[in-house]
Amino acid sequence: MSFDGLNPDALAFFDELAVNNTKEWWQSQKSRFTENVAGPFEALAEELEPEFGPVKIFRPYRDVRFSADKSPYKLQIGLVTRASAAHYLQLSASGLLIGGGMYQPTPPQLAAFRSLVDEARTAPDLEATLAEVRAAGFEPMRDDELRTAPRGFSADHPRIDLLRLRHLAVGREEQPDDWMWTPDALDEIRAAWHVVSVWCDWLHANIAIDPEVR
Repeated sequence: MSFDGLNPDALAFFDELAVNNTKEWWQSQKSRFTENVAGPFEALAEELEPEFGPVKIFRPYRDVRFSADKSPYKLQIGLVTRASAAHYLQLSASGLLIGGGMYQPTPPQLAAFRSLVDEARTAPDLEATLAEVRAAGFEPMRDDELRTAPRGFSADHPRIDLLRLRHLAVGREEQPDDWMWTPDALDEIRAAWHVVSVWCDWLHANIAIDPEVR
């Protein structure tokens, strides 16, 4: 399967799904999802795997067991590489989210990161790495971040913004653009993932992780 670009109908599909998030609507549009949303993502994954390793495409079904929102389907499609410090891509009605790193690190991993942030000897290398990815438009993932300093650290710590992180990931949003619907999307995404690799490489070098988690 050759990759010819993502399909702009994916934007309309997710817009419509947002107001018709039912099994009945999904069944009536399932072939559209397969052809215009999942199909291009599968072709893209095949192109990315030789360089970045095995890629998993997330299923479209939400886990609603512990959620007050019982909407059955996700309003995006995503794919991720299978390493612990992974590369990620998501397409929704608002465009692309490109990123990677460690989502929900273990408590020991998060503690190790905070020690590196706190230590004057190791912090400059971390800050230089973040400066490099920030220069390409990537920012640390701030979802679920602490509202104040973690236990054992001062609220006026010079790197408090990093100490408050709960996820060790970076991301960049891309608004819908013409290049996304052409074969050029592969080169654009690959180049962005190369930047993400700078962050993932730092994690692999400094945080105790399994590089081949399946």
